[in-house]
Amino acid sequence: MPGPTASNRPFRPQIRLYQDWLAAHKGLRFDDYDALWRWSVEDLPAFWQSIWEYFDLRSPTPHRSVLADAKMPGARWFEGAQASYPRQVLRHVQAAGAAGLPALVSRNERGHHRELSWPELQRQVAALALHLQAQGVRPGDRIAAYLPNVPETAIAFLAAASIGAVWSLCAPDMGAPAVLDRFRQIEPTVLIACDGVHHGGRDLDRTEVVARLRAELPSVRHVLLHRELGADAQVLGEHADLAAVLARDDADTAAFEPLWLPFDHPLWIVYSSGTTGLPKPIVHGHGGTVLVALTLGCLHNDVGCSYAPNSFGERFHWYSSTGWVMWNAQVAGLLNGSTCCIYDGSPAGPRDAPDWTTLWRFAAETGVTFFGAGAAFFASCMKAGVSLSGLPALARVRALGTTGSPLSEDVQRWGTQQFQALGVEDIWWCNISGGTDFAGAFIGGHRELPQVPGQMQCRLLGCAVEAWNEAGQPVIDEVGELVCTRPIPSMPLYFWNDEGHRRYLASYFDTYPGVWRHGDWLRITPEGGCIIYGRSDATLNRHGLRMGTSELYAAVEALPEVLDSLVVDLEVLGRPSWMPLFVVLRPGLALDEPLKARIAAAVKNALSPRFVPDEIVQAPEIPRTLSGKKQELPIKKLLLGQPLEKVVNRDAMANPGCLDWYLAYARQREGTST
Repeated sequence: MPGPTASNRPFRPQIRLYQDWLAAHKGLRFDDYDALWRWSVEDLPAFWQSIWEYFDLRSPTPHRSVLADAKMPGARWFEGAQASYPRQVLRHVQAAGAAGLPALVSRNERGHHRELSWPELQRQVAALALHLQAQGVRPGDRIAAYLPNVPETAIAFLAAASIGAVWSLCAPDMGAPAVLDRFRQIEPTVLIACDGVHHGGRDLDRTEVVARLRAELPSVRHVLLHRELGADAQVLGEHADLAAVLARDDADTAAFEPLWLPFDHPLWIVYSSGTTGLPKPIVHGHGGTVLVALTLGCLHNDVGCSYAPNSFGERFHWYSSTGWVMWNAQVAGLLNGSTCCIYDGSPAGPRDAPDWTTLWRFAAETGVTFFGAGAAFFASCMKAGVSLSGLPALARVRALGTTGSPLSEDVQRWGTQQFQALGVEDIWWCNISGGTDFAGAFIGGHRELPQVPGQMQCRLLGCAVEAWNEAGQPVIDEVGELVCTRPIPSMPLYFWNDEGHRRYLASYFDTYPGVWRHGDWLRITPEGGCIIYGRSDATLNRHGLRMGTSELYAAVEALPEVLDSLVVDLEVLGRPSWMPLFVVLRPGLALDEPLKARIAAAVKNALSPRFVPDEIVQAPEIPRTLSGKKQELPIKKLLLGQPLEKVVNRDAMANPGCLDWYLAYARQREGTST
């Protein structure tokens, strides 16, 4: 793919184009980003109306007001307007299709490469939508999917949404119990599933799982099968072949148009990590999701940036499984006409021969311009000693996106140096923090603000984010609870089957009524930068000094011997605080006294002597959720004596087998401390 490299391309970032538009069309000029941000959160109707107009969002009926009621929860946005996520995507067929740009570029671990044009995307969406309507699917019906990160998954989502059905997706690396915990709650009428996946160098047959899903979801009336492995599907009984359905090409598919729906019509149901109890089925709407996705993706992530004079289409990649909300964020690249480059498989290749250049080679060979992944991916590349010097085509990348956990200064500097060696002097790190809960971000990037390793650049437009101390007062340059004091259009409409909104209220508004409490520790610098310190429910509190776990992890995991770590602070009434640190070491290493001393010294030097662990323990694995988050709180509760079955849902874990080790450790400690 020809074109200039990131370091020599003149450009005008999207957020600058938006500010130019504000000046020209609204007469609004701001001296700096802080002034722009304050306007965006103090005059919500004016700001979100400007977003509607700037992105030329359309509706066959006008809205009566932008924000009828600003309370949380219960804000009512753009009443009277209609919306359609698929229409916003497919409006780019004419321009992008005429330019010959693909909508989707995909590759899997076995090297199978495909490109899907915009007109072909439109045709296949129409084919599946018509098939679903013929099966009796109506607006409001739920369509459940058990699919990998392949083009068919994006097509199925757009087809479901185009007829007003409510989409819900689980990754095929999830076992049947975890999937059933999610799908049973929403009672889907259609199941779209795969026969298996190829991951980590192995074929994983999923036909038995799909058969169980079908048997234990009595609401399902129709099954569509995506044949990823060509497995024997007789066990599934009657079903339709997805590929055959998508092959339809006739006058009806050419004439099909997605339905216009009420602005707040349900779009999808996503789920909390489900650490304890049943996962929370979170419902987001068409209109709010489109508004926030465009604001985040274009203005803050700068996806779709205009380049001159040698402009070419954006190629947007954010590695994710279909079990993480970043899959939704990846697909949202289609909303502004970008080409989405998706990879299905392990980012490290086969398990028996790990290769952390896998994704980088994919990006180089497909011309990716925006490369995103979880922060843990970049840390793993650094620890594995990855060198990108042999991939000169990566010079097309102009931005690196991260989320999922705080990105350490060392990792950011490593990545910057890698791209400098490729001749990209101005690589931009777009670090974001938000969540599944509202399908967006609170904190993120700004292409024109200074970059400080270890920090995120700003609070996002329209997001009234503050750090609150224990007295519920906003603080600057102090660590506090991350709260949002005013509503955002993509906040949940509700939780599915949540009588009286009890779970919804308890999840976000139990601490500060009317104010969203997100559950993260945040520090806002005097310059407006932001630092996330980890989950506020897993905070370290040593002798009155509070610290997020991420700072300790950054210090410990910087040691070459340490692959992973987890710390918990145990406070029991009448006993001294006790803080163990669990570490996973490189293969062949044992935790001896000299290594313990180096770990303790790293914590002491990076944080404070107060945070030196009371005990350092070598563990086989660190327990993580399916989306890769460390499970600090369940281990904390387990070590405080609570039953394992009440503190963690094994089926919501990526590595449930490691729990037996922690249970044995808890019992051993209980025996020595009583």
